[in-house]
Formats: sequence, structure tokens, C-alpha cells
Amino acid sequence: MITYKYQAISRSGAKVSGVIEGYNEMDAIDRIKQEYDIVVKVSEVKEKKESILTADLGGKRLDPKAFTVMCSQFAIILRSGVPIGRAVNLIYDKTTDKTLKKILDKVRADVEAGRSLAASFEENGKGILPLSFVESIRAGEESGNLDASFNSMYEHFDKQTKIAAKVKGALAYPTFVLVIGVIVVIVMMVKVIPTFTSIFAEQDAELPAITQSLIVISGFFQHYWALLAIIFIAGFLAYKFYSNTEEGRLKLAQKSLKMPVLGEIQTLNGASQFANTLVTMIGAGLPLTKAVSITANAMDNYYLSQEVGKMTGQIEEGHSLGEAMRESGCMPDILTDMTAVGEETGEMEDTLKTIAAYYDTELATAINAALAKLEPTILVVIAVFAGYIVLAIYIAIFSMYQGM
Repeated sequence: MITYKYQAISRSGAKVSGVIEGYNEMDAIDRIKQEYDIVVKVSEVKEKKESILTADLGGKRLDPKAFTVMCSQFAIILRSGVPIGRAVNLIYDKTTDKTLKKILDKVRADVEAGRSLAASFEENGKGILPLSFVESIRAGEESGNLDASFNSMYEHFDKQTKIAAKVKGALAYPTFVLVIGVIVVIVMMVKVIPTFTSIFAEQDAELPAITQSLIVISGFFQHYWALLAIIFIAGFLAYKFYSNTEEGRLKLAQKSLKMPVLGEIQTLNGASQFANTLVTMIGAGLPLTKAVSITANAMDNYYLSQEVGKMTGQIEEGHSLGEAMRESGCMPDILTDMTAVGEETGEMEDTLKTIAAYYDTELATAINAALAKLEPTILVVIAVFAGYIVLAIYIAIFSMYQGM
């Protein structure tokens, strides 16, 4: 609910002022008129922005694990017959995540005031909670099957959370090795190699080509490290600026689908997100156009998101989803064909569940294969750099001893 300041005139003619909460300005005025005859002024109380010192660390970022647990709690509690107001209070008391606790605190006040759960989540979780979650809850409220909607959301987001956690865990060691390797190479170039360079210079000996190249590279790092840092920062900022433009965001997303290895993972991830989100939305009872629209917003790849979003217009014109997918050509043929078959047979939900499971498996296999190649690739690259440095120094020392 929104807080408003007001000025009014009482029945006795006295001027009064105060603060009241309402869903909007008209609602606030109606509440004021219940006590006072004339409303003079109503204005929204703007919330003060949190400073760096008072803001919670991590800002308003949603913790996927905590959110998934919340969906599961709602499903279990509502299934046992507990009223929605009591359910929100129970989950609020048990939630430790600060972002969710703030949202639930406002939601429980709204629900107690008679507001719908979906409307409250939509307003208080704007920019934080997924759109698919809000729409699924709204559909559950309208159909009277709210516990099933929460359970569907739990299964959907639990699957995504587990995949993300698996990738993050698998990337931890290769990332650590890569960071350590880069640090070691920089230290060698800036500190160790110059020491050997001075020794070689004192001997006034002719150095092998490989050693000379190493000295040139080391000297470049020593004298132009600031320039390299500026180039890196400028390149990063240029990339961020371009990726924030509509054209840049679209082209980068499109090119990412054509990258070796990662392109296949992006495509499979898009297909998995499409099938999983769409079947969840259809299962919640949403009409097809609304379900496709929400699915488009839930997709990570911006190009795929835009292409799927365009399908809603074709469906509204009377085309089937399968036809819209074929015309777009942005989804794998298997997904397109299976969706069309499900549409024709009236078994869209079951068909999408089957194809979603297929693409989940394919995505997991592709990610595992990519990660299996990543670690040895990093080790080989580091070994090549280390071997180059050791060989350049060893050959130079060996040549100097031979010349004595």
C-alpha cells in the first residue's frame, strides 16, 4: 500500500492533517472521507532512498534458493487448508532473506486489508520477483487452485536454481586456476624477468631469439601497464555502452547463439526456458497469448525473447503457435514440431512437459561437456605460457655458460 499525507476539514470546520495508507490516491481519498467531510490536499509520501551506509549489502537482488523455498512453503501450507492471510504470516516469520522478508511484510498487510495476493506481490515485488511468478499466482487465485500454482512455481524455479548452482560449482575451480595463473604470469613479467634481464645485460652476451622476445614482452608490461589498463577499461565501458543500446543488445544476443560451444548451450538453454516456462503458464490456466508473452519476458537471450514476443501478435491474428514458431525460425526444429503436434492433438501441456525434460537433459549434457573441456584447456594455456618463460630463461643461461 502507498502512504499519503493529507489535509482535510472536519465536520466542526477545523483544519486537520495526517497520514493514511491506500492502494492509490482515489482509495486514500475515500478512506479520508469516511472521517472528514472535505479533503483539501492529498500527496504521496516519497520513500527516502537508502544511502550507502544504510542500504543492505547486495541491494534488492533476489536469492533464488530463498525464493524457491518460499514457493514450496506456500504450496505445502495452502494445501493443508490454512487461510492465505495466516499462510503469509507463517512464511514471513520463517523467512530469513531480507529482500523477501520486506516484500512479505507489505504483502501480509495488503492481504489483511482484503487485497489479492497477486496484486500485492506485483506491486511490492516490482523489478524483483519474476513476472511468471506473479501471473501464475494471479491465475491460481482466479481458478481457486493457488496451492497448485505455488507448487508449479516451486518445481519450475527449483529446476533453474539447481542448474545454475551446478554450473557455478563446476566453474569455481577452473576460475580459481585461471586467476592464479594470470597473477603468476603478471608477477613473472613485471618482477622476475627484469631481474634476469639485468643479469643478461651484465654478461653482454648475444641472447637467443626466444629470450629476446620474452624481454621485449616483459619491458612492454613494465612500461605500458597503465596504457593496457586504460585500453582494457575503455574496451569494457564501450562494450557496456553498446550492449545497453537496443541495436547492440539485439546483435550481441544474436551473435552469442552462433559462438562455438557456448552458442549451442545458449540455444539449448533458450529451448529449455521456452518449454518449461510455457508449460508452467499453461498449467496455471493462462490463455496462450498471455502465456507466450510471459515466456518471452522470462528468456535470458534478448534476441530469442524478442522473437518469441512477436509470436503473440501472430497468435492473436489467428495463427497457431506452431505456425508462429516455424515462421520465426528461432527455436530448434524438434521443439517447433513437437509443439505443433501437441497443439493439433490437444495435448499441448503433456507434450511440452516431455520436450522440456528432453531439453533439460540436453542442456545438462552440453554444459557438462563444455566444463569437462574448460579445465584442461586452461591448464594447457597456463602450461604453454609457463613453458615459454622457463625455456626462454633456460636457453639463455645455457648459451651464456657455453660462451664462457
